[in-house]
Amino acid sequence: MAWVEHTYDNSEALAIALAQTLGDAVEAALDTRGHAMLALAGGRTPLPAYRALASRWRHDVRARRIVLMPTDDRCVPHDHPNSNVGELRAIFDGTPVRVESLTTADGDAERSVHYAHAMLADHRDDFDAVVLGMGADAHFASLFPGARQLAEGLDPASMLGALRVDPDPLPVEAPFPRMSLTFARLLRSRAIHLAVTGEAKRNVLQAAYADADASMRPVAALLHAPERTAHVHWSP
Repeated sequence: MAWVEHTYDNSEALAIALAQTLGDAVEAALDTRGHAMLALAGGRTPLPAYRALASRWRHDVRARRIVLMPTDDRCVPHDHPNSNVGELRAIFDGTPVRVESLTTADGDAERSVHYAHAMLADHRDDFDAVVLGMGADAHFASLFPGARQLAEGLDPASMLGALRVDPDPLPVEAPFPRMSLTFARLLRSRAIHLAVTGEAKRNVLQAAYADADASMRPVAALLHAPERTAHVHWSP
C-alpha cells in the first residue's frame, strides 16, 4: 500500500492538522538545512491551512528562507481570480516568505513553459512537502485525464520539472491552458499530502485505491507510486 488515510470530522479539523504538519516540516527543514520549500495546490480545501501558516510565519525572521510555489496554475495574469500564484501571494502578503510562479505575469502559455523551467532550475532541491488536491475527475495538479500531455506528465522517469497541459475538454469554470509540475518532480518531496473533502470525492479515491490504472484516474499514479507514501487527508 502506498497511501495512509487520515480522516477528520470536518474541513476545519483537516485544515488545522494540515497546517500543523506543514509547519512542523518547515521547522525541521530550517533547523537541519537552513531553508525550506513547499509546493502547494490551489482550491478551497487547503486555503485555511495556508492562512494559518501565514499567521505563524508573519513575524518569523527565518521565514525569509522559505520558498513556496504552486503545484500548478492556470495560464492567466497573476491578478486574475483564477490565478493560484496570485491567491498564494495574497495569503502570504506581509510575511517574509518567497512565492515563486510557474507562469509569466501576463499568463502567456508559451512563454510560461520557458519561465517555469528557468524558475525550477534555480530550485533543484527536493520539496519538504507537497500539498495536492483532487478533482471529481481524479486529476491532481493539472494532470487531467484526456489531456494529450497526460502520459508525459505522469512519467515517473521524466526529466521535466513542469509542462503545459491543455485539459480536454477545458473545464467550464476555468477554460484555460495550465502549467503543472510533473509527477516526477512532485515525487521529489520528503512528504506528499493529498487533501480531499466530500463523499463524492471519497468514492473517487476508493476507486483509485482499488485500481492502479492512471489513464482514467490520474490520482492512482500518486496512490500507487512504489516506495512512496501519500498521506490522504479526508473529511466530509
